[in-house]
Amino acid sequence: MRNTIMTLTLLAASTFAAPAFAEEFEIKMLNKGENGAMVFEPDFVKAMPGDTIKFVPADKGHNVETIKGMLPEGIEAVKTKFNDEYVLTAETEGVYGIKCSPHYGMGMIALISIGEPVNLEEAKAVKQKGKAKARFADAFAKLEGAVEAPASN
Repeated sequence: MRNTIMTLTLLAASTFAAPAFAEEFEIKMLNKGENGAMVFEPDFVKAMPGDTIKFVPADKGHNVETIKGMLPEGIEAVKTKFNDEYVLTAETEGVYGIKCSPHYGMGMIALISIGEPVNLEEAKAVKQKGKAKARFADAFAKLEGAVEAPASN
């Protein structure tokens, strides 16, 4: 009887504790950050389904806009108003390309990878402009390093 109660208690605790494993990532929209002017910081996030990614307007004059061709199939495009916080709930696996509309050419981009990067090749094939091109190259290198790294136990 004692073992049955203990087993049921552990089962219930693990069932209700599962959402606690979801992570929340915060990306700041900045005029100046560690990597220069007009940046999302960090510019790369590797998340899992169930996680959330919150874009926080730390400085004014920025927005969040998805980049055409850099979204998993079935995901609707997003374009926020300036100075609005935006929360992406990670549900669909794939690569998400994000830009700040007015500062895209200056390299204000972010790359989000959720679970398996199922649309990686399509996302990499999208033509970028200005500093966004180099910053996406760096972000894709981070992603590919994260994908190739062995899982730790």
